[in-house]
Amino acid sequence: MKRIARFEKVSKEQFIGDWLDTFGEDGSSVYDTITLPRRATKGSAGYDICTPRAVTLAPGETAKIPTGIRVFMEEGWVFKIYPRSGLGFKFRLQLNNTVGIIDSDYYNASNEGHIFIKITNDSNEQKTVSLDAGDAFAQGIFDEYGITFDDDADGIREGGFGSTGK
Repeated sequence: MKRIARFEKVSKEQFIGDWLDTFGEDGSSVYDTITLPRRATKGSAGYDICTPRAVTLAPGETAKIPTGIRVFMEEGWVFKIYPRSGLGFKFRLQLNNTVGIIDSDYYNASNEGHIFIKITNDSNEQKTVSLDAGDAFAQGIFDEYGITFDDDADGIREGGFGSTGK
């Protein structure tokens, strides 16, 4: 296997600011509990992403989760984020953007490439999803991509989420 990436925590200052913006509370004690994504087995394609706080979602409820992580990867690669298969199967847990796409240059964004994941419990069986702090709730897979022969993209990312569409 080719090694093309590494996970890191965002700075404590970035995390605390994002946590405060998201939850309205101090996240300094949460920072030290953040775990970097890992594969569960040597045959796993996905890297498990854990929630740094407990989350309970009744059917139809949504949560935006600042993960505290970022990922450096070589150019020509993308990190795709999906819900954990079991949570999707049991609860219809969905990512609000269907699939999270983390580009290689997001690492250098103004928010340090902090990965947020927004999930919704889309249960049609009235099941509540309960996750403890540290539970894996999403998984990310690295994928190589190509570009067209006439590609002339020369923009440089300056912001975080949604910045390339401005």
